[in-house]
Amino acid sequence: MRLNLHDYSGHPFQAQLARYLAAQGHEVVHTYSAQYVTGHGRLGRQLSDPPGLQFQGITAGAPMIKYSPLGRARFEISYAAAYQSWLDQQQPFDLVVACNVPLLALARIRRHFERRRQAWVLWHQDIYSMGMIAEVHRKLPGPVARAVAARLERLEAAQVASANAVVPISDAFVEKYAEWDVRQPSRQHVVPNWAPLDELVPSPRDNAWSRRNDLPADGVRLVYAGTLGRKHNPLLLLDLLDQCQRRGVDASLLVCSEGVGADDLRAAAGTRPDVQVLGYQPAEDLSEVLGSADLLVALLEPDAAQFSVPSKVLSYLSVGRTVVALVPEGNPAAQDVTAAGGCAADPTADGVQVAADWIAAVTQNPAELTARAARARSLAERRFDISVIGARFESIFDAALADRHPRHAVRPVSTLAAGPGSVA
Repeated sequence: MRLNLHDYSGHPFQAQLARYLAAQGHEVVHTYSAQYVTGHGRLGRQLSDPPGLQFQGITAGAPMIKYSPLGRARFEISYAAAYQSWLDQQQPFDLVVACNVPLLALARIRRHFERRRQAWVLWHQDIYSMGMIAEVHRKLPGPVARAVAARLERLEAAQVASANAVVPISDAFVEKYAEWDVRQPSRQHVVPNWAPLDELVPSPRDNAWSRRNDLPADGVRLVYAGTLGRKHNPLLLLDLLDQCQRRGVDASLLVCSEGVGADDLRAAAGTRPDVQVLGYQPAEDLSEVLGSADLLVALLEPDAAQFSVPSKVLSYLSVGRTVVALVPEGNPAAQDVTAAGGCAADPTADGVQVAADWIAAVTQNPAELTARAARARSLAERRFDISVIGARFESIFDAALADRHPRHAVRPVSTLAAGPGSVA
């Protein structure tokens, strides 16, 4: 099978799947956005990679202006054009897998697939229309906001309806599809996210990376590594650090991130010696970055409760560290963290108090903390077996090819974007 796995974000586990598929004899071209700044996976050929694997970054003609609605729209349209141009220059693919592609870009790309009669799979990581609708209701008057919101929701429903197969990451997505009146259970295959166990391995707390970056030898290291965007409140990290210290915990905070959230955190921390803010670290260092922590911290805002799973939590589990997650109660990550012996609390001031109490108690017993960390790695080993996950994807791709006749989006009978309540 000749595959294009197009993961806009370039995250680690998508790159691992590309390597697995190539090792099974498929010809795989893994494409990603060369302009999207985030924690990337290994997006280049390794000496051990199978011959049928290629990596290619896609560069839009317009600059990426993430938090300007007009600038972001221009970028997405330009990105779609750049990807379509690249696709037109390639030998035909049996199947294209679209993952993490922003809503407006994918709307154009999907129509391009239809014109080319290209079979494709939507690997649905996030319901983008919900975040966009929330922003629309904040910035536009009611009647205009409702009209724009309905249009955005129809766009995403059309993408789900037109794909030859859809791979949502949780059952909550399938429930949303039913609300959109897109009921195609034979083409919807839930596959939870994972992390690459072979790349993210347990590491000693004191390692070459921690020494190079002058991490404090003593005390409790709180580490956050990953995106700090609109789905996160970075100041909760400082609140958590302060509350731990008020409870007598000798704690420090390390954050590895970039963008406005990291900038806001850096500004708020000022010259505090107990806070370090670094940029994203190379994929080959990530095990040591995460392994340098005593506790790894995750964030997610309440309005992202069911439809966004912070993949950093899965990376945290893989390296065998105890996790403190300030995430909504209904988020699947909260269940994973609790099952692994960590702490899950609401992303609020009250939740920070709960988490700080938990940290103060658990750090009094280093042996217990070590045992909880081992539970985290054990859970990851049970759930993140790439041979099992990869075989599942192969069967999904086979089913998509069996349904390879071009699908045209059907307009959903019902849309739920009539008002602000539809995005909760």
